[in-house]
Amino acid sequence: MTDEPRYRTFQEFWPYYMSEHANPATRAVHLLGTGAAAACLIALAVTGDLRLLPAALVVGYGPAWLSHLLIEKNRPATFRYPVMSLFGDLRMFALACSGRLSGEVERLQRGER
Repeated sequence: MTDEPRYRTFQEFWPYYMSEHANPATRAVHLLGTGAAAACLIALAVTGDLRLLPAALVVGYGPAWLSHLLIEKNRPATFRYPVMSLFGDLRMFALACSGRLSGEVERLQRGER
């Protein structure tokens, strides 16, 4: 058992999620994986090729989990918070695509909620 709190809302979870992705290299790997997974899902929708579904999971989660092991040296939040972690990945991806990720990182580093 761990002393880690159980998060009831995504708003509570988000600062924790970002703290588990403190290293910019980890965030970069996650963003590449999320983009590759999205590309697989779009290709699945276009082609109907169901092999792209497991491919999306592998390219999305595989590199992300390795980045936690090799870069952050922590356990992926996916294992305890699978749904909130997915939403965290998507939010981080959206923030990066809109050019607002660095501002969000800075805001959270200042301890703002």
